[in-house]
Amino acid sequence: MTVATVPTEAAPTAERYLTINNIEVIYDHVILVLKGVSLDVPKGKIVALLGANGAGKTTTLKAISNLLRAERGDVTKGSVEFKNNRVDQLSPNELVRRGVIQVMEGRHCFAHLTLEENLLTGAYTRSISRSGLKEALEKVYHYFPRLKTRRGSQAGYTSGGEQQMCAIGRALMAKPEMILLDEPSMGLAPQIVEEIFGIVKDLNQKENVSFLLAEQNTLMALRYADFGYILENGRVVMEGDAENLRTNEDVKEFYLGLSSSGRKSFKDVKHYRRRKRWLS
Repeated sequence: MTVATVPTEAAPTAERYLTINNIEVIYDHVILVLKGVSLDVPKGKIVALLGANGAGKTTTLKAISNLLRAERGDVTKGSVEFKNNRVDQLSPNELVRRGVIQVMEGRHCFAHLTLEENLLTGAYTRSISRSGLKEALEKVYHYFPRLKTRRGSQAGYTSGGEQQMCAIGRALMAKPEMILLDEPSMGLAPQIVEEIFGIVKDLNQKENVSFLLAEQNTLMALRYADFGYILENGRVVMEGDAENLRTNEDVKEFYLGLSSSGRKSFKDVKHYRRRKRWLS
């Protein structure tokens, strides 16, 4: 199956922080997962990476954060640049020191530590005074007041939403310039998802943190993002301003299950999958 050329909009003109140039990822020297993915994340923007489960979103984030080798994956072609410097050969902790941090899918809090102890681990890569550490904690608690209330609770006994907040707060403790956020809505109630996305928007606007956000919840992601890329079978098949993607009939019909004639049946969606114009 090949991908047809699709007219796309020009990438944002703001300063680029993160640039992925035509990367290819192979697992176990055999399984080709990403097939020439290119995308840009400008400074101070939220960019959504969208697509169904298995499209390659998480692999893209791990290729950027250099976590693939732990899963027997390799970037075999292309490059990743941050602030005009190649970073694809750095170790994950070196990349964190440069300001790029991934919040993993599934939260991955230390269950036996308290929420505050989890947050403190995020400052491990920084040379910071005790007063500076206290100031960083208070900033996290400002954005996540629920964490301050539960600061002494063991993370393993907190809710999924609190653990997701803890994972993002832990990343903030490292003073990031760019956060790679993987599936923040997974397994959470809609009200909590709304709260977390609102906090992400606040961090973007008030702290100037750029976000690359991998998300299956297309509608929610495009409400908060500035720009979006859609992955299909390891390739970027569409890109554009978030608002334009939200109103695009193909995106609405296939990814939201909606069309001008209303919600489609599963049979109709299967038929649409076969006729999607970007696949041939």
